[in-house]
Amino acid sequence: MRIATTLLLGAAVLAGATAAGLAQVSGFKPAPAVPAVTSASSSKAAPKPALRQTAAAAATPAVGPAVKPAAGDTPPSADAPPTAADAADKPEPRRDTNGDPIQEAKNNDAAVIDATAEKLAADSDSVVATVNDETISDFELRQRVALYLALNGINQQLTTEQRTRIRSQILDVLEAEKVQLQEAVKKKITVSPVEVDKRLNAMMQDYKFTIQQLRQNLTNAGASEEALRAQITASLAWQKTVQDEYGDRVNVTPEMVATEMARYAEGANKPHYHVMEIFLPIDNPEQEAKVKKDAEEVETQLHQGAPFPVVARQFSQHPTAATGGDMGWINEGQLAAELNAALAKMEVGAISPPIRSTGGYYVLGLRERQEPLGTKISDAPTGPTGPAGTLPLARLLFPVDPRTPKPQVEEIMKVAVQIQQHYASCKQLDELHGKMQGTVYMDLGDAKLSDLSPQIQEAMKDSKPGEAAMPFTDEAGVELIGRCDKRIEVKTAYTMPTKQAVEDQLFQNQIAALARRYLRDLKRDANIQVRDDSKPDALIR
Repeated sequence: MRIATTLLLGAAVLAGATAAGLAQVSGFKPAPAVPAVTSASSSKAAPKPALRQTAAAAATPAVGPAVKPAAGDTPPSADAPPTAADAADKPEPRRDTNGDPIQEAKNNDAAVIDATAEKLAADSDSVVATVNDETISDFELRQRVALYLALNGINQQLTTEQRTRIRSQILDVLEAEKVQLQEAVKKKITVSPVEVDKRLNAMMQDYKFTIQQLRQNLTNAGASEEALRAQITASLAWQKTVQDEYGDRVNVTPEMVATEMARYAEGANKPHYHVMEIFLPIDNPEQEAKVKKDAEEVETQLHQGAPFPVVARQFSQHPTAATGGDMGWINEGQLAAELNAALAKMEVGAISPPIRSTGGYYVLGLRERQEPLGTKISDAPTGPTGPAGTLPLARLLFPVDPRTPKPQVEEIMKVAVQIQQHYASCKQLDELHGKMQGTVYMDLGDAKLSDLSPQIQEAMKDSKPGEAAMPFTDEAGVELIGRCDKRIEVKTAYTMPTKQAVEDQLFQNQIAALARRYLRDLKRDANIQVRDDSKPDALIR
């Protein structure tokens, strides 16, 4: 039988291929927001820190979406956003009452970034805050809230209180962003549409969706591509501003590298953790309760399935926000005692509760763990592991009528892939079946591969305990087969970093610390007045 279009699978795809997007569609609770990396990547040595040319990016607070460095000068794909070359055939952009282009991302011929974008919206909508006499309109704030919810796909899971708190948190981000853009204007920093396009294209590769899917998802959530581009522009502008201010002041000496290499060698016999972080600062004691509540709300969003990198980019006030909160590899004892104690108790993929430490609250995510140097690691078993060569299996079928249009089948397959990527257990498949009309669930029990169809045999022969095979199509529809045995954590052993990697990390650490102080001083000197009801401390901060 044909699955009703209300299988809502297309909506899940448009949610950015995230677990939270699927939760919005089917109602199931996704896997942790910090999933363990695949076994293939786990077997590699610890990743190198960002190179110097991307160090400024690591200094960006939470004002930019996801970014992996664009692949050189590789031309955008067919699904890439329009580039500056495409703009030649487009009409002149809309201008405000002063004759300035509304778009924030100007080309390289522009004198400065337009830090007063959204003037028309501010003139026609209420003002929720002013930053050094520059306004933040309710329209601008609503757009950014919608943008955050669209990228997370969690807008239907939030209570009124949660929505209010998210609005308050994003207003904090917008205030910081205005301060950053004003400083960029003073320095005559420019950001071209081509740079924004590259960043947007990298983001789409990160989240595995096309520009059409992105635009549809934004539209469905009441957000706009312009709001996303404005956010990216602000992120790039701040990176350039920090680099301009501090780039020539950072000095990494051979002695510093040697000392750091010795420290790495000293910690080689300890466990290492690949850590994600979200940091919310406490600038004065009166903020303690509010910041703690904000951190608890962040933890709630992560447990509901919001991707850790998205939340970190939006809310974290640590420079690692630019890399989605990725701290890289940390050995046991390297962090503050309270953070290290929390990490030691965490399983891979887990999220910590808010942790009070120096300067504010941290929420940590554990992406990977490495055992001490020289530890012998056994490979996880593959194929049949049960009695008499059996596998405990379950089946989730999306029945498809042979006359179903190919695009609809492809949409169903995309959602099946989402489920496979966030697969947790056979129980999860059963729960999904109960919430996705038209699907069929079967507990296959301890099955012999030889008794199953050739396609299932092929899909499961190299599978590991607790995994689901990639979905496939047959005469019945789209099939997803999962193993019901317990997943085995794939462990890896620590390997020493290279001198170049250590030098790059030291450079990044220095400029990140300078960037944080830079923003703190700018905010301290700014005149920020808040008029939004979501802010408990309005009017003046």
